[in-house]
Formats: sequence, C-alpha cells, structure tokens
Amino acid sequence: MNRYAVIGAGPSGLAAARALTRRGISIDGYEASAGVGGLWDIDNPRSTMYESAHLISSRTTTEFTEFPLRSTVDYPGHRVLRQYFRDYADHFGLTGRFRFETRVTRLEPRDGGWDLTSDGPEGEQTRWYAGVVLANGTLAEPNIPAFAGAFIGELMHTSAYRSPSQLAGKRVLLIGAGNSGCDIAVDAVHHAASVDMSVRRGYYFVPRYLVGRPSDTLNQGRPLPARIKQAVDSRVLRAFTGDPVRFGFPKPDYRIYESHPIVNTMILNHLGQGDLRIRPDVDRFDGSTVRFRDGTADDYDLVLLATGYTLDYPFVDRTHLHWRGAAPRLFLNIFPASFNGLYVMGMIEASGIGWQGRYEQADLLATYLDAVEHAPATAARFRDRVTSQPWPDLTGGYRYLGIDRMAYYVNKDAYRGAVRREKHALDDPTGRRP
Repeated sequence: MNRYAVIGAGPSGLAAARALTRRGISIDGYEASAGVGGLWDIDNPRSTMYESAHLISSRTTTEFTEFPLRSTVDYPGHRVLRQYFRDYADHFGLTGRFRFETRVTRLEPRDGGWDLTSDGPEGEQTRWYAGVVLANGTLAEPNIPAFAGAFIGELMHTSAYRSPSQLAGKRVLLIGAGNSGCDIAVDAVHHAASVDMSVRRGYYFVPRYLVGRPSDTLNQGRPLPARIKQAVDSRVLRAFTGDPVRFGFPKPDYRIYESHPIVNTMILNHLGQGDLRIRPDVDRFDGSTVRFRDGTADDYDLVLLATGYTLDYPFVDRTHLHWRGAAPRLFLNIFPASFNGLYVMGMIEASGIGWQGRYEQADLLATYLDAVEHAPATAARFRDRVTSQPWPDLTGGYRYLGIDRMAYYVNKDAYRGAVRREKHALDDPTGRRP
C-alpha cells in the first residue's frame, strides 16, 4: 500500500487529508505550527492573520459541505474559524495523522517517490513516500517590492500586522489596497494620527450585503456569461456603492472580476468622512518623506506594505513543479504534467470558490491516487489526456489581469466544472468525460 505525505494543516491540507483517508489512502501529515488551522490560527508563527480579520466570503458559500459551520454569523472571525478547523480535523480523525511543530526542510526524488526530510521534536528525520501533497498555503511569503531611496521610519509588511495598537498615534501610509489593506485602513482610522493609502490602479468595491443578504449568496444558479455578468454587476455596484473615482481612487483599467474585488465598502465611508486620503503610486523614499508620482510628498512614521504574497514551496527544487513565471504550471493547478509524484493543493484563487471548491480539488486527487492503486489503466488514460490534449480554459471568459498575483487565478464555475468532469472520467471505467 502506497503512503503519501501531506504538508500543511490549513484548509487545503485538511481537505487533502480528508479526501485521501476517505478513499482508504494512507497519509502522514506535517505541520510547522502546534495545531491545525493554517493562516487562520493567529498563534501560528507563519500566520498572516490580524485581530480584526473575518471571512470576506459568506459562511454558506465558504464552508465544507459535509461539515457546516456551527454558527449563524454570516462572516465569522478568525477565532471561530480556527475552532471550526479543529472540530473538522477531530471529527474526521485527521488530527492524529499530523506531526505538529514539524517543518519540512527538503524533498528529493528517489526510487519513483520522494524522500521527505523534516525537523521536529524528534529531530531531523527522512522518510520515503510514494507521493507528496504540497498544501502549505499561498499567503505566507510576503511580496516586498523594491523602492527607490530609503525610508528611515518603520517599514512593515501587512503579514506582520496583528493589532491596531501597532498604529497608535502614527502617521501611516498604506501601499496597496487589497482586501487586507482596506481592512487595516479601516482599523487605522480609529487609532493612527493620520492614514493615507497609495494605489497604482483602480478597484471595484463589493458590499457584504445586498437587499439584506450576503452579496455572494445572490445569483447562485446557472452562471451568466462573463460579459453579461460584468455589465449587470457593475451597474448594481454603482447603484449601491457609487463611483470609487469620486472618493479618489483611479478609474479601473479593467472590467469587474478581472481582478479580485474588494469586499469592503466601509473604506468608502471613511474616505467620504475625510478620515483617510488616497495618494498616487510611490516614486521614491527620502528619509521620513515619501514622494509620489504626481510630484506631491508627505512625511510618515510607518509605511505598511499591503503588497500581497508570492508563492513559495521552499523545500523542493522549482524544476519539479514546472514553474512558469510567478507560479508552477500544473494541470488544474494540481498535477505536474510529468506526474512525478508531487501534487499541489490550494494553489487556486477565485471569487466564491470556498473551501468546498478546494475539497473537490482534493477529491479529484484522491480519485486519481485510488485509480493508480486499483485501476491502473484508468489512471494511465487520465495521464494520457493531461499530456496529449489541450488543457481546459479555467477563465470562464474573463480576461484576468496579467500580473503575478493573478498567475493562479481561476473562475470558480469553470474550475469546478473541469474538476468534476475529470473526476467523473476517473470514476467511469471507460474513462469518458461528460
């Protein structure tokens, strides 16, 4: 019986552990922190969580289908979610399958499998596995841009932000306006001496509630064609939130959903109240002064980089994951075309895909590994399709921005449809996809 390793006990690692063990596949889990939860465990040294963090997608569109959240809150906070993952792991017998406080330091191919070297309470050990599932997360390695000049104040990435007390009494400049950046800006207006936000492009802002319901629970039927949905939703958002350009943001140079929207309209309220200002892109640092591209400048005590994260699988050579640019090139963001025994879980970003979408991803992997063991001809047909036929279009007709953070972005409906078709083919003895 083949044995597999799962690296990471966050949502994707737990999904992989559940899907594999459900098929009777033997696993060992590895987690660098003291418990399950991944980034949702604020006590995890690798966590990028902050005290005010909540889901930006609603509970019912995010939870695992077979294990609903025991909460009626639409957008739970991180402590509720950490407990949810602990309960999930305990309920399905996953907790005892992980080695906690054990960091994977190296993967090396050997004899058709992988030597996994780890460092934990028992010291450094190396074990051989038939395959390894990489589920160590996509939001742990900060992206630190290079800036001209030097800043003599405090320079910090949002990954190090935990509490608004870190901002108290300071003149704060946030660089970037993703969901975390906007959350922290809302925190900052209540504690900092002043708050500015430097942005280089425009954004679309989605309210958490429309007509009294979580906005992402609307239009859950058959997906509209991309251009129609963009036209309809942009009009709806303009009616409910107004034009962000009026508040100082640049006009977006892309259509809605071609980059991840901001699920936070409170920042628009604070802009309207004069609690913070939008500034243009940074030109350079000059001591405590930040000079902007429009020729203006201001002094700051703290520059907070809301500049996102880069993918990082530091324990394995990049050639084994077929990196192309900012991300590995993998079939359905899971399988290297070389089928070398490495598999990636959670390397997907998509509005509304939730943890159930990641479980479906894990279930496809489990179905394939089960076929490797019990139906090798079916597994061989799957590999042949992957290596000889065009890969499915996962964009759903959306023209995503060609920037690094969108390198592994997918449309949830296109992605889940493709995953389900491949799973059906693996379950069908003839190997036919619907």
